[in-house]
Amino acid sequence: MKPMELHHDCRPVGEILHQIGGKWTVLIITKLAGGPMRFGEIKRVIGGISQKVLTATLRDLEMDGFVTRTVTPSIPPRVDYELTALGQDLQRPLDAIAQWATQNRPRVLDARRQYFSEHPDAMPMRGGRIPESRQAAE
Repeated sequence: MKPMELHHDCRPVGEILHQIGGKWTVLIITKLAGGPMRFGEIKRVIGGISQKVLTATLRDLEMDGFVTRTVTPSIPPRVDYELTALGQDLQRPLDAIAQWATQNRPRVLDARRQYFSEHPDAMPMRGGRIPESRQAAE
């Protein structure tokens, strides 16, 4: 497969990757791939996400056309979230990335251990948690 030629300005790619690359976005898209879900269901199946973050992420996904929000008048009102055609299209590459990450995580962790054993004073440049990095190397 021939690599896609990208324009010299990577801002458009970065803008989209910023939205779709977040861990909560990936998890929400993955969970909604099974069909429509209510807010409480999504919150329950995605452990550790706050109501505020879930609300904001769903709103962003709706704004960008990945998710639809349907309100059914009832007491209390029923609100369902569902992937759009664009969201379903996004779900395929996210699944491939998730599968790759799961299969290759041990190799990445081995590489980190090796790196930190060879560079004991090194500090990771990117934020976030880096499990089994420095502590495992010591």
